[in-house]
Amino acid sequence: MPSRIALISAAASGQGKTTVVAALARRWRNEGKRVRVFKTGADFLDPMLLQVASGAPVSNLDLWINGEAACRRALADAASDADIVLIEGVMGLYDGSPSSADLARAFHVPVIAVIDASALAQTAGALAMGLRDYGPVRLAGVIANRVAGPAHAAMVAASLRDIPLLGSLTAQDAALPERHLGLVPATELPDLDARLERLAQDLSLDASIWQALPEVRIEAAATTAPAPSLRGKTIAVAQDAAFCFLYPDNLDCLRALGATLCPFSPLANEAVPAHADALYLPGGYPELHGATLAAATRWQASVRDFHARGLPIWAECGGMMALADAIVDHAAQRWPMAGLLPGEAMMQARLGGLGPQALPLPQGQLRGHAFHYSRLETALEPATHTLAHPSGVPGAALYRVGTLAASYFHAWFPSCPPAAAALFGARQSV
Repeated sequence: MPSRIALISAAASGQGKTTVVAALARRWRNEGKRVRVFKTGADFLDPMLLQVASGAPVSNLDLWINGEAACRRALADAASDADIVLIEGVMGLYDGSPSSADLARAFHVPVIAVIDASALAQTAGALAMGLRDYGPVRLAGVIANRVAGPAHAAMVAASLRDIPLLGSLTAQDAALPERHLGLVPATELPDLDARLERLAQDLSLDASIWQALPEVRIEAAATTAPAPSLRGKTIAVAQDAAFCFLYPDNLDCLRALGATLCPFSPLANEAVPAHADALYLPGGYPELHGATLAAATRWQASVRDFHARGLPIWAECGGMMALADAIVDHAAQRWPMAGLLPGEAMMQARLGGLGPQALPLPQGQLRGHAFHYSRLETALEPATHTLAHPSGVPGAALYRVGTLAASYFHAWFPSCPPAAAALFGARQSV
């Protein structure tokens, strides 16, 4: 069925896309509209915040990681029960392969450009026309972010010529704070609702132009459920502020494979549930909780016992760091960890890995990404490596110690459910 769908993009990262999308979602939610939001590319932090803003689950869309068919199904499902569907782009409009522009063109979705107007005025028009014509894309309009006031917004509007100014947002003082991996998680902002309400109130919109946005019709083909190869298995999933980088689609995929999920908190010094058949340690911020995790002796002993019992463990990025001998944080403080992987995870100022990657397994190729500001110093030889996309060069190492598989690679399980099932004991994976 047709729906109003728009992809919100910009010329680069840091222009305020997430702020604008959050303001739009909260504004329309407050007006009684049903809003669904998606985030382009691989991202854990933006969806957490956008879920609070919109009041509905937020999933990721990526033509390569998810695949076009999965993206089409997700958009069609959202459009079937929402008044407005917003897709936040990643980086700049044409950055990456595939890019946000590729996603918009694949589904004939109009693009709205966010322009950071804090240090420009009439040049906004040149920037908007370049974003429209380079691809080209169907540019529905511009939202001017960080304007000084109505007069500044009027100058931007005049520069756009035949491109409408859909709205503007005044400069905000640290509206959505950030740290080294992106936005501060929504769960760590007790005043997040107040921040979102302020953004929604400060957002100036031209309602008549918004109503004129074209409707988009997206039809999805029927899907086939994965074989329930994890039926009867219980998977313990670490979920707390230190292990919060979880794709909701990953958990849904494990359930579709037949698994029962049992969340627990290493930060609360909870042991791995005794009845679990497999363990999932996702990424997050263990480096920010070194003292707490180092003192969590019950959790550390339980994961060592779990491994000694020969049960499968899949540890991604921060989950892998917590299983090393120690984490050395940004202040050079060393915190002892569980010690299943020999070596130390060392925090650093520069990126240690970034970009889409694929993990080839006997059951198929798991797609996902890497994004981290640490390195694992270990004498352990990798069992294999991911392949960076699109170059195909070796990416993140995957380490094996008995039934433990660990990597900086974040997998998107629906890209290959049989391979995901293998990580949790359906069959030997590597």
